[in-house]
Amino acid sequence: MILKFFDLKNKKLDNFNYFLLYGNNSGLMEEIINSHLKPIKTNNIFNYDEDEIIKNPENFEESIFNNSFFENEKLIIISRASDRILKIVEKIVEKNIKDLTIIIKTSILEKKSKLRIFFEKQSNTICIPFYEDNNQTLVSIVQKFLLKKNIKMSSQNINVIVERSNGNRINLYNELDKISSFSQNKKVIDTNDILKLTNLSENFSVYELVDNSLAKKQKKILNILNENNFSSEDCILILRIFLIKLKRLLKIQQEVEKEKNVEKVISSHKPPIFWKEKDVIKEQIKLLNLEKIHDLIVRVNEIELIIKKHPSTALNVTTDFILDQAQ
Repeated sequence: MILKFFDLKNKKLDNFNYFLLYGNNSGLMEEIINSHLKPIKTNNIFNYDEDEIIKNPENFEESIFNNSFFENEKLIIISRASDRILKIVEKIVEKNIKDLTIIIKTSILEKKSKLRIFFEKQSNTICIPFYEDNNQTLVSIVQKFLLKKNIKMSSQNINVIVERSNGNRINLYNELDKISSFSQNKKVIDTNDILKLTNLSENFSVYELVDNSLAKKQKKILNILNENNFSSEDCILILRIFLIKLKRLLKIQQEVEKEKNVEKVISSHKPPIFWKEKDVIKEQIKLLNLEKIHDLIVRVNEIELIIKKHPSTALNVTTDFILDQAQ
């Protein structure tokens, strides 16, 4: 059965357990999974790459068809799929195993793809295409974001942000995160601000710098610092991103201590965590307990006060903090 992603809200999905999501809009795909599929299915999530399954299909099938695997409802997400996995999928759909839901994610599939044809023609499977966002859609996302954050911005600057995202929703969200951080001290964002913020992503982004600092990856941090010509003005943005990342990490760590299940907490986190961030967050959780996160939040606030009082020291103080944190 073929569905458009915007029709999901009108479809009773409880009656379906097999989904194929394909296309080049990975950002929208993740949004749909987190907002429409995961909440109604389960929090017991298992992630696979197709290559893992193809290399050892017997183990995968044994785990699927073994009833002991299903003490509770389970959701299996298979990424980067192709026609190679079709025979395994056909077996699973034919068995119609109770309490099992499978979501298959992949990029563009041709009309002649056997996997796509199978999901389109079966009455108990759902096939959803995800095409690239157009400028109108991306502009709408920016406008809603600005309205929610009470940030004023001209139409011209909105278009600049959309152009810098290169038609990619994930890139756009990254740019909006930067604006959100920057706007805590300035509610009217002008063209110079936009160019400054987006230019930081031309080499290594500030987000990558902060993530690697919290994961204590010294070589990567030194590489980022050497490749970028950060200014004193950039330091406030860097510290604001540290605070955003630390506050999110604090919330995740608190949930992990309750649930004792890192995968479950990360998968169910709101707002959703994109797949490319998940591995580094897991590293950060291992390295930073609640006490350390609290201490870092206090330290970042102290540093921000210092550099506001003594702007000339901003770059040195911020760099020293980043390097100290990575020890």
